[in-house]
Amino acid sequence: MPFPSHVAYHSTHGCVSCDGLHAQDGDELGAFLTGPVAARLDDAEGGAELHDHLRGLSLTGMGQDALEEVLAAEVPEARDWAAGEALAEAVLQEHHDVVLPWNTERDKRNPFASLPGADIVGFQRDGDSHRLALGEVKCSSENQSPPQVMSGRSGGTGMGHQIDVLASNLGTICQLLKWLLPRVKRTAHEQSFNQACSRYFNSGRHDLALFGILVRDQDALETDLNARGQDLGGRLQAPTRCSLIALYLPWPISRLPELIRQGGAA
Repeated sequence: MPFPSHVAYHSTHGCVSCDGLHAQDGDELGAFLTGPVAARLDDAEGGAELHDHLRGLSLTGMGQDALEEVLAAEVPEARDWAAGEALAEAVLQEHHDVVLPWNTERDKRNPFASLPGADIVGFQRDGDSHRLALGEVKCSSENQSPPQVMSGRSGGTGMGHQIDVLASNLGTICQLLKWLLPRVKRTAHEQSFNQACSRYFNSGRHDLALFGILVRDQDALETDLNARGQDLGGRLQAPTRCSLIALYLPWPISRLPELIRQGGAA
């Protein structure tokens, strides 16, 4: 299902591309939000698997009532940044051949918790093979361009720094692969994992796809991405591919969780 948008700007800096996409409000956007985005935000696949498994247990009438009460008490995700991550994941899946074999919602022991590490961990299809796909997602309603989340003035929290870490920090790469392997082993994704790792190591740790997704509710300005694109373009080298993508929403980011539930019409 396509993400309804038009290209506001595009530029390239070596192996880095910068693209601003302005979302087009209407029925198509509503369908995208209630379809692929909601499926990522709510982990529809994992939820259905849990429901089917538990409802297949041998339970008494009291047990069935207790089960339904627990399932009905599931806390829907309503945080802006989590909805932004789900939007970014859906766009990467639908438009960039990215495969995300595991929904990180399943790793949360507390429904109100966030998880450390990369926001995007998966593979990108490349012909009959796959490469590693890693990335970060940022949301910002800040008026200034670029917003502070792109540079992160303290603590190394800016997108540019975090993509640098994904490109070059061997400890981070080792931890991400250690996290990913048990989630794909003995599944249909194990071959993709093996292909992606082989390509990464055989290229001297350069063959991977990096993504930086910025979710915005301000005017589309190339300055949101340009400085980070130039900086990363001067340091990353092929066959690494880095895509910086700004998704410009037609309404405030604060409304994104609500509109994922309701369909996106402002």
